[in-house]
Amino acid sequence: MNWIVKNILWAVVFFAVLLIGATIALSVMTHHGQTIEVPDLTSMSVEEASRVAARDHLRTEVTDSIFVRRMEKGAVYSQNPKAGTLVKKGRRVMLTINATRAKKVTMPNLVGFSMRQAKAELNSRGLALGKLIYVNDMATNNVLRQIFHNREIKPGTQIDAGSEIDLQAGLNPSDNMTYIPNVKGMKYLRAVDAIHESSLNLGQIVFDKTVKNYSDSLAASVYKQAPAGSKAPVLMGSDVTIYLSLDIKENY
Repeated sequence: MNWIVKNILWAVVFFAVLLIGATIALSVMTHHGQTIEVPDLTSMSVEEASRVAARDHLRTEVTDSIFVRRMEKGAVYSQNPKAGTLVKKGRRVMLTINATRAKKVTMPNLVGFSMRQAKAELNSRGLALGKLIYVNDMATNNVLRQIFHNREIKPGTQIDAGSEIDLQAGLNPSDNMTYIPNVKGMKYLRAVDAIHESSLNLGQIVFDKTVKNYSDSLAASVYKQAPAGSKAPVLMGSDVTIYLSLDIKENY
């Protein structure tokens, strides 16, 4: 009887040791309980992002590219997982970079369009509205000329996606006033749209120290504008300066 008990005990001990060993091995292999905070790689070059990730025992891989005109070519536009995510060692961080060469698009013919129609057409072509240049004309906000780098640009011209097109538009002296919208609290691009929709120009765009890269600028909100939003009419084409931050509560 003793030998049966002993064998059972030895079997229990053997399987216990085996289970503990397997648990330890699995923990080592999967770095159980060991997590790393993913660093912010946006706006870095691919080489710099790779070095920073490697210091934290992470890998990087470029999986996509887009073209953002105001961002440095070849820089990291976005990452997955996002900065601050907790992951295990060896995790791959997938990068979307800003393309080194801009995509080409065809310049449309905007002459004769209303300002609203022209802006919608620019957006649909991957272009952006630049400055509004008003001249005396019988029809307010009727597009008279399309301008790129201070020169008139002809329809059909191949141009970099994201380029800003200035528009010369008519302004009837009897219909030349508008109102300054209140854009406080709006995100950057929405504020720009609101100002343009009111037939006004952007003066300065001032980002505070919380905005460190292009991705931050898209997430930043307006905490101050000059002039302030008002019901008093102003001349179309007037400038509005906006101040932006990622932490608008601190600046309000």
